[in-house]
Amino acid sequence: MKLAPKKVSTRTMASRRAFNIPNLLTYSRILTVPLIVLCFFFEGRLQSSDLARWSALFLFIMASVTDYLDGYLARIWQQTSNIGKMLDPIADKLLVSACLLLLAAEGIIAGWTLWAAIIILCREILVSGLREYLAALKVSVPVTQLAKWKTTLQMFAIAFLLAGPAGDKLLPYTTQMGIVLLWISAILTLYTGYDYFRAGAKHIVDE
Repeated sequence: MKLAPKKVSTRTMASRRAFNIPNLLTYSRILTVPLIVLCFFFEGRLQSSDLARWSALFLFIMASVTDYLDGYLARIWQQTSNIGKMLDPIADKLLVSACLLLLAAEGIIAGWTLWAAIIILCREILVSGLREYLAALKVSVPVTQLAKWKTTLQMFAIAFLLAGPAGDKLLPYTTQMGIVLLWISAILTLYTGYDYFRAGAKHIVDE
C-alpha cells in the first residue's frame, strides 16, 4: 500500500524559497554594509588603521562575490523568487552607496571626484525609479553588456579606494587608480543611464 505524498503548504514553500542559498547570499550582502561602516568607524580607534581598511576591503570583496553567485546559483538551481528579485538590486545599491559616502566622508573621494560619485548615485536612483515605473506597465528593461562592464569597473574602483593609503604602501598609486576607474565608470554610467531612459521613454510618452 503506497502512502500518499505529504502535501507541502504554500507558507512552507514560500519560507523555503525565502531562505534558499541564493537569497541567503543576498541577505549576507545587506548585512555586510553595516560591518563595512563599522570598519571605518573603528579606523581611528585601532592601533593600526590599515587593519580597518583591509577588513573593509575584504568584506567588500566577499559581498561583491555574492553579487555574482546569488544570481548564478538562482538560475542554475531554478531557485528564483520574488523576494530575491526585489532584494538583489537593493543590496547592490546599498553596498555601493554606503561605500561611496564613506569614502567621501574620509576625504578619499574629494574635489572634482565627488562629481563622479554623485553621477553614479544619481543614476542608480533614477534608473531604479524608471525600472519600478516600467515594471508596473509590465515592461522589462534588460541589462546591457556595457552596463555589466560599468558595474565591474565600479566595483574595482571602490575596492582600490577602500584600500586607499593602506594599499598605496603595497602598490603605489592604488588610490589614484581607484579614482581613474571611478571616473571611467561614471562616464559609462552616463551613457548606460541615457540608454535606459531612451529605451523607456517611448513607454512613458505612450502612457
